[in-house]
Amino acid sequence: MKLDSIDLKILAELQADGALSNIELARRIHLSPSPCLTRVRALEAAGVIDRYVAIANASALGLGLNVFISISLKSQGKQALAHFEQCISEHDEVMECYLMTGDSDYLIRVAVADIAALEKFILEQLTPIAGIEKIRSSFALKQVRYKTALPLPT
Repeated sequence: MKLDSIDLKILAELQADGALSNIELARRIHLSPSPCLTRVRALEAAGVIDRYVAIANASALGLGLNVFISISLKSQGKQALAHFEQCISEHDEVMECYLMTGDSDYLIRVAVADIAALEKFILEQLTPIAGIEKIRSSFALKQVRYKTALPLPT
């Protein structure tokens, strides 16, 4: 789908506030509601808009510890990778998981309440996954920047 300037304005507004009503969105981008809704639906149908979510405050939910965990597997075959990905996807603490290049095979970010919850996650959820060779954790001391809006072409 080729995006024009109106599509980009729609995306910018919805990335800033996905709960905008169609009427308010149309007002902000200077379009009438009906064509605005048609464009939003087209962006959704094309997969440009993936989904709408509410972003909860981790600290307000008692999840004050953000930990990045590098994981190396014993084997990097398709079956081993698929098994790990399926297993790691079952844990709510895992916020992100990336297949990596470099020293480790995967990088995951987990959100937990405290060190005890991290220990429990590592010992009871992570280490039982077959094929894991090495686990290395790094704690986020401070969140300097966090955003969900993707950069849009200008």
